[in-house]
Amino acid sequence: MQQSARTRFARALLLGLCVLLAACSERSADWSLYNVRGHLPDLKFTLSGAGGRSVSSDSLRGKTVLLFFGYASCPDICPTTMAQLSTVLQQLGDQAERMRIVFVSVDPHRDTPDMLQAYVDAFNKQAIGLTGTEKQIADLARRYRVAYQIEKPRPGDSADVYDVTHSRGVYIFDGRGRARLLASDTDTVTAMVHDLKQLIASAD
Repeated sequence: MQQSARTRFARALLLGLCVLLAACSERSADWSLYNVRGHLPDLKFTLSGAGGRSVSSDSLRGKTVLLFFGYASCPDICPTTMAQLSTVLQQLGDQAERMRIVFVSVDPHRDTPDMLQAYVDAFNKQAIGLTGTEKQIADLARRYRVAYQIEKPRPGDSADVYDVTHSRGVYIFDGRGRARLLASDTDTVTAMVHDLKQLIASAD
């Protein structure tokens, strides 16, 4: 895909996410991020993690989960978001023990579970890298209205050289697995730290 077309597609995904935010969530005096409580389904998945183990949402009960969809070779959005989330957890101090970043790859052909875990470990040791079959990823993305597109390799390129475009957003679930907040790419570390502290306090 030419860069201009890829950029247009990424903007279209971002616009779609903004429409979703306007339609099913709101910013209120209580929250800096988008409040999606009651508008998105509970956290539910079973995917493949490092070391050949299966990881399910049940294993994360009691933890506040920050769910993000991306891929390991992403040149911009993913490393920026992972760095931001790592900073958020650092600023939460001891409260970060109650958090888990879950990075789900939308590129299961290139991203193995072990590769993904090494990738997220480089940002934060409380992050989990997961992948699955094409159907598992598509079903989970559809569940949370995540859009992504994998381009076919261009003529002359290797079969593993292709572009991936995906929508942005960090989905935040409380310790009971309920969808509570959605952070967009314009939300700051300060806003996320504020809301996560508030979310933890409301669970105490």
